[in-house]
Amino acid sequence: MVSLDQLVEDAKRDFAKAADSAALEDAKAQYLGKTGMLTERLKALGKLSPDERKSAGAEINLAKTAVEDALQERRQALAEGVLYSRLAAEAIDVSLPGRGQEVGSLHPVMRTWERVETIFHSIGFDVAQGPEIETDWFNFSALNSPENHPARSMQDTFYVDCNDAQGKPLLLRTHTSPMQVRYASEHVKKYANAAVMPPIKVIAPGRTYRVDSDATHSPMFHQVEGLWIGEQVSFADLKGVYTNFLRTFFETDALQVRFRPSYFPFTEPSAEIDMAFSSGKLAGRWLEISGAGQVHPKVLRNMGIDAERYTGFAFGSGLERLTMLRYGIDDLRLFFENDLRFLAQFSA
Repeated sequence: MVSLDQLVEDAKRDFAKAADSAALEDAKAQYLGKTGMLTERLKALGKLSPDERKSAGAEINLAKTAVEDALQERRQALAEGVLYSRLAAEAIDVSLPGRGQEVGSLHPVMRTWERVETIFHSIGFDVAQGPEIETDWFNFSALNSPENHPARSMQDTFYVDCNDAQGKPLLLRTHTSPMQVRYASEHVKKYANAAVMPPIKVIAPGRTYRVDSDATHSPMFHQVEGLWIGEQVSFADLKGVYTNFLRTFFETDALQVRFRPSYFPFTEPSAEIDMAFSSGKLAGRWLEISGAGQVHPKVLRNMGIDAERYTGFAFGSGLERLTMLRYGIDDLRLFFENDLRFLAQFSA
């Protein structure tokens, strides 16, 4: 029979040979399992006399403790080996520079938004912001588009499942023109006791919504509304202001501007504004850029303004359209696809 000392040495050798936890558990079973060599010797103690059993049991327990210590030592070594392997595989070279987050840039439409604000601010226009969920009054009725008016059919609208105080459904605004009435009404209240009301000069950029989607239209788009109301503000002022804006925005005097008669319910007379470059790939081609006109007397009265004393003009331009012309982009949908290859062109 193998001596206990030899059995302990054999166990240590077998444990050392185990390459992983599974092999180590197999080796453990040979010595400490239900039919293991040490277990069998403990079972055989019952056949010995009491004196022999006492001395033999002590020797076997010492051997068992030595085997268990060797087993635990090997388990620890294998666990550390797995940990070191994982650390080596996932090591980070701290001597290399970190992967810092890249600096972002403004979206091209936001660049246009800021550029428009800067240009109009330089000639004394305020900038106004308003709600994107509007009432029927501000979006339509106050702008001379009462219920069943044919002009409402020109705009396919997103309605909200909620009503205003008059029981009419709220809607996502179809233009930023409601800010004409909102801003002007507050202006009138502010100067209600003044002998002469200071001129109203404001632009209102923001998001608008219509059921429309193709290469030149989007269900959500950006628009800038402009309004100037005062004594003796004429159509000639509109032509001068907007022509100067276009030449400043596109940084060239080599363009033509024309005002083509049109119809809008909130202006009278009304015009579509077209422009044509004198050079480049779009040279000589007339492009619609804005709708404009003298503010309709009914709209002035809805603002609380004396239409016999004050006149003014308004215009509305799409920020995407301005951006497309400035950068030579032919598909509006590129602005909303979040393709970094496209957007990176405007990061400089």
